[in-house]
Amino acid sequence: MMDYAQLQSLIIALAIGFLIGMQRTLAYPQESKGNFAGTRTFALIALTGYLSGWLQTLLPSIYLITGGGLILFLSITYTLKVIRTGHWGMTTHIAALVTWLLGLLVWTGKPTYAFFIGVVVIILLEVKPRLQALERHIGMTDIHAVTLLLAMTFVILPVLPDRMVDPWHLFNPYKTWMMAVIIAAISFIGYVAIKVLGQKHGVFLTGAAGGLISSTAVSITLSQMFQKQWDLINNYAGGIAIACTFMYLRVLFEAFVIDPTLAGHLAPAYLGATVTGLLFSGWLYRHAREEHIALTNDAITRNPLQLSEAIKFGLLFGIIYGAITLVQNRYGDLGVYLVSFFSGLTDVDAITLSLSQMTQEGKLTETAAMYGVAIASATNSVVKLGIVFVLGGRKLGWRMSLYFLVTLGAMGLGLLWVGKMG
Repeated sequence: MMDYAQLQSLIIALAIGFLIGMQRTLAYPQESKGNFAGTRTFALIALTGYLSGWLQTLLPSIYLITGGGLILFLSITYTLKVIRTGHWGMTTHIAALVTWLLGLLVWTGKPTYAFFIGVVVIILLEVKPRLQALERHIGMTDIHAVTLLLAMTFVILPVLPDRMVDPWHLFNPYKTWMMAVIIAAISFIGYVAIKVLGQKHGVFLTGAAGGLISSTAVSITLSQMFQKQWDLINNYAGGIAIACTFMYLRVLFEAFVIDPTLAGHLAPAYLGATVTGLLFSGWLYRHAREEHIALTNDAITRNPLQLSEAIKFGLLFGIIYGAITLVQNRYGDLGVYLVSFFSGLTDVDAITLSLSQMTQEGKLTETAAMYGVAIASATNSVVKLGIVFVLGGRKLGWRMSLYFLVTLGAMGLGLLWVGKMG
């Protein structure tokens, strides 16, 4: 009588092959290319791998024979396909070999791992059109930028000393450079999103991606563009609103990376601001017109992974970190709030990371850091509102005033709630 666990593993092997084969079968009509194997064939390939493991106790070399036979079969079918169609892609053939290995893996007693890897394979096969879209938008400059990010992270960062190197104990090369890497990575994600989204999905999604790079730059660009299209106020206001909303998420994520405890204190305020900001942006989206608006500001569309930008941010972080240390020793938390205010006039990232780092090191209380980050965010928001009034006019300015009133009000309520709970 067949063992239940054995029957279960056999079904899992067949299911893995069936799912991968179905993905390949459904994908090929879209690609208008022939397919050497369908759903049933992939299921049989997985079954062959499973049986190879099962029979190896009787025939010790059976898995070598079946594996070699499969490779020979795949090689022949691939050669014939290239001769017949001129298409050199070999994704399906590699997927078939992986399917055989997954069937063998199921037999070894690791069906969970095999199923997980099978799902990963299906995802990799499914994202091909999206990867092709990404490849069309990325050039050699972007490849060089990714290489720079990898070098910044895995070459430069490990060799920097993780200690204070100055007599005043203010400058840590390792932590300073790590902050530059974090900001560069976050900004690059937004840059890639803009490259992929482009003008196709409108100003709202592009504004959201721009918020990962610079919500101030988005505010400047759209305010200037609004002067030429007064009837699209909800489009432009929505683009600015969603960019500023993603600024709240960015700040919360930056704090979480350095000090999860501080991020927990900030979460009610910043998630409240994010939710209200998304609701407000959604209202603007529903009342916006169907228009394509492209963000063309160099501060948004240029690749943020540049060595000069990383060095600038590293220096800014080092200056703010040192300034906080000096003023806190002399003026206490009030000094921290003053530095937060002046930092927020131009940038939120550096002060957020500086305060998060100091709380993580135990040099600053969570409460002082929480209010410092909030002050910087509120100051930066007021600056952006001023930019909108000056560049976009009163009509756009008053629309954004309502947005900041709602989101900053939600932030304030979140801070009050955390204060009472503390």
